[in-house]
Amino acid sequence: MSAPDTVTKAAAKALNRAVETLTTTNRPHAGDKLRVGVDLGTASIIVTVLGPAGLPLATEMQVAQVARDGLVVDYMGAVDITRRLVKQLDERLGVELASAAIAMPPGVDRSASRAHQHVVEAAGLNVSQVVDEPTAAGTLLGVKDAVVVDIGGGTTGLSVFRNGEVVYVADEPTGGTHMSLVLMGRFGLTFEQAEAMKQDPQRQNDVRLAVRPVMEKMATIVEERITGRSGIERVYLVGGTSELPGIDTVFEDILGIETVVPPHPMMVTPVGIAMNDIGEED
Repeated sequence: MSAPDTVTKAAAKALNRAVETLTTTNRPHAGDKLRVGVDLGTASIIVTVLGPAGLPLATEMQVAQVARDGLVVDYMGAVDITRRLVKQLDERLGVELASAAIAMPPGVDRSASRAHQHVVEAAGLNVSQVVDEPTAAGTLLGVKDAVVVDIGGGTTGLSVFRNGEVVYVADEPTGGTHMSLVLMGRFGLTFEQAEAMKQDPQRQNDVRLAVRPVMEKMATIVEERITGRSGIERVYLVGGTSELPGIDTVFEDILGIETVVPPHPMMVTPVGIAMNDIGEED
């Protein structure tokens, strides 16, 4: 389900703007307080800059495989890409960005968090805040009594919200990469070809049928984690994998709870991360 009234107008506007600002720039005014989010994901690195109104001013993204299951596996590659994206944003906005928030899958150890922090600091930004990914997504969506499921490349993380506060987080090693592995075996593809197939609009039915067991496994993981928790009114699916047609229906069938995919689900977590940037102390 993706009905407009299941996502706030403010969130939908921010997500639409995030996509627009991949190619357009809204320059800030002198003295504007900017907030930055760095999403160091399994499939891509996304850096988003928000203006005072909480709307994206500029966004940079590059496909990259420098992290896996929340762990940085190519430190120098991650630094080089992040530094380049930050420099491009500095030039586009006409300012020198100073701080950023980052996010991690729920449950990863402190060493993984420190590695992400070192990458961002090496790119020239001070890390002001570290949040878990589904909680960052919930910041943007403004959820009250719901579950946010962030389906990344390597993991599926979830945060349970009660009255707008996070009461439970969890993470499991199943994500978009596992779908690509299924496609590789089913169609005899390389990993890169499988990734491209997931993005091909003309192959969506083939993809959906082949990876449905992975979708069902993800939904079952969430079901196991939320069993016995009352008052959950809605499930939100975010992350690039959530763009696959029919994934919301699979979750809804298994969970028996209204399931929503926001507009541009890949951008939900990056924008939510940026909203958590508290900047530098004066």
